[in-house]
Amino acid sequence: MLDGAHGAAAADAVRLVLDFARAVGASRLIDCVCAHVDGCLYHGQASLDFVERFVSLGGRVKVPTTLNVGSVDLIHPDLFIGDPALGSAGKRLMEAHVELGCTPSFTCAPYQTLFRPRLGDQVAWAESNAIVFANSVIGARTNRYGDFIDLACALTGRVPDYGLHRNENRRAGAILELVGFEDADADQAGGIAVAAGLSLGRSCGETIAAITGLPACTSEDDLKALGAAAASSGSVAMFHAVGLTPEAPDLATATGGKDVPVATRLGPAEVSAILAGLSTVPDGSALTAVALGTPHFSLAEFDRLMPFLDAAPFAVPIYVNTGRHAWERLVADGRAARLEAAGVTVVVDTCTYVTAILRELSGAVMTNSGKWAYYAPGNLGVDVAFGTLADTMVSAKAGRVVRA
Repeated sequence: MLDGAHGAAAADAVRLVLDFARAVGASRLIDCVCAHVDGCLYHGQASLDFVERFVSLGGRVKVPTTLNVGSVDLIHPDLFIGDPALGSAGKRLMEAHVELGCTPSFTCAPYQTLFRPRLGDQVAWAESNAIVFANSVIGARTNRYGDFIDLACALTGRVPDYGLHRNENRRAGAILELVGFEDADADQAGGIAVAAGLSLGRSCGETIAAITGLPACTSEDDLKALGAAAASSGSVAMFHAVGLTPEAPDLATATGGKDVPVATRLGPAEVSAILAGLSTVPDGSALTAVALGTPHFSLAEFDRLMPFLDAAPFAVPIYVNTGRHAWERLVADGRAARLEAAGVTVVVDTCTYVTAILRELSGAVMTNSGKWAYYAPGNLGVDVAFGTLADTMVSAKAGRVVRA
């Protein structure tokens, strides 16, 4: 590659990967089986210049490469209400990545697509929640690859052999203990997972934690929410959920047999306090919208949402972010039409906390996503109410924050 045998784009990309490997102290590169690129979200001209260079050099990714959310919904372009120039540049950035051979998935949940890696696979993934999910829930192996280096890894099919690619760095060094949640139901499990994730990010930082005491009904979507919250509030790239994730059948396996400290212990009171802290407005406050799907809504989450549509019409707009893979299924099985008839706007290719889609921001927005609640006040300047899926839907009906 360095000698140009694979083209000028690959030569440039492998130089970047080698320089990065030296910076992190890796002694060699290893093959990766796939990549997920976060750099297709427009952050300025440098984002576009970087990718256009590889396009001009005739670059092609060497491994299957999915794309994270972009700045616009290419399927529903009329949803974008921001600066047209930014929308145009964002659209071009998304298209340029596709010209490099990337799959136009445009989802922050590539693990919900056909490109989901397997246990033990070495991958080059960016996007904070996807990184945590790959390492923790799937047991694939990736470090926190950011913009630019993610594409360089995809163009070479190589990653530096360091960090979470190596067995010895994947053991838990702390314990997050949950107590008193044995009888929690499926709706409660999501909130418990979000609280555990936020606490994990704040108390453990980059230290891998083993989480004990999660409810037995904890779903993959709950673990997705846990990882997203943890990556939002801290530098978490991996956790072990004892008895639930593949590298933690028991605590001893998760820690490698070492005696590690309990960093945090959470009971019902602590979890309630953490979740209450996500809301910037009190119960009873007026709403202007409901925002769901950060990370992107799965088909299983749409299954849970559909019965709530019987309460339509709703007092405020409801936005649900999801990926194209889910959208295609919703269209095919008729659920997309039912969602539209109920006044639900399905947003594809992007997310409502990173781009201008919400029409009205004068009041609070309610969400069941810890990540959306964590970032939206700073990104959008909006007040937020956090609740379960049931809470958000009864609130959408009432037009104010109420609890199911």
